Amino acid sequence: MDVRDLQRENIKNLKPYSTARDEFKGQASVYLDANENSFGSPLPANYNRYPDPLQLDVKDAISKIKGVPIENTFLGNGSDEAIDLLFRAFCNPGKDNVIILPPTYGMYEVSAGINDVEVRKVNLTPDFQLDLEKIAETIDTNTKMIFICSPNNPTGNSLNRTDIETILANFKGLVVIDEAYINFAKQKTFIQELTEYANLVVLQTFSKAWGLAALRLGMAFSSTHVIDILNKVKPPYNINQATQDLALVALQNIQQVNEWIKLTVNERDRLGNALSRLENVEKVYPSDANFILVKIEDAHNIYNQLVEQGIIVRDRSKVVLCDDCLRITVGTVEENNQLLTALTTNP
Repeated sequence: MDVRDLQRENIKNLKPYSTARDEFKGQASVYLDANENSFGSPLPANYNRYPDPLQLDVKDAISKIKGVPIENTFLGNGSDEAIDLLFRAFCNPGKDNVIILPPTYGMYEVSAGINDVEVRKVNLTPDFQLDLEKIAETIDTNTKMIFICSPNNPTGNSLNRTDIETILANFKGLVVIDEAYINFAKQKTFIQELTEYANLVVLQTFSKAWGLAALRLGMAFSSTHVIDILNKVKPPYNINQATQDLALVALQNIQQVNEWIKLTVNERDRLGNALSRLENVEKVYPSDANFILVKIEDAHNIYNQLVEQGIIVRDRSKVVLCDDCLRITVGTVEENNQLLTALTTNP
């Protein structure tokens, strides 16, 4: 399949905005082309100049870690920007539809609503896996994308890899696999499959394992055709220079990040085991993420009791298939101990 055929007709014919940094890519001593403040900025760094619109230095550093070529990499203002751009580039408002698999990350549906794209929901099975038969029944000729979050939020589990591969091999639209939590999982990333599936888009982020949620930097990996389309429709300078600079520093500290991942996984296991021993906990769901979904008696009141003690978790009780469930992020050893003490003294 040629994924370029999936894009909207107006996007095919769109002439993207050309920035000053697009038209001149070399080095010079005098820049008088972009209407910047030539006298500098009140900051110590040279932030008076527009940033690289394609973030090539950051992508090069990512490429050395991920093993994905620069031309297969898109950087967004968080993964949310990549999600929104996929809707804008590939879905005709009021005509096309996408499939999401609740319970799942809420921004897929929000972005669809903003872009006037129909959302078709196929709930996960009771054990939080894909219902392939219902997904197949829900697809029609106007289904442009299927969003698969694995490890899934808010359930924490990885979805069966062979089930995902079945969808990739048979669906004629884009399959968007959101791997925000992949660093904490035993399952390998799907970025290794980019050359096998032209319709595959993999989302990752710096907000979780990398500890850079405040920077708002997300990654999308896909075929060059999809990446070219995303670059065509994105805002000219969507990643600011400060974010690019700080990301480059962070990418030099992968050993520290790997140590945090190990600590998080160890604490996840310890916390899960401790929670499972509490009398009012009905189930601790298996997790491949940096959080745990816990089914607990009277979850809403437990949530409020924790708030009163200054401990904030996420009440997911109203989410489909998550009745009486709290989503608990894995904290530091001290934070997790404080949580366990609060749950033990206020059962």
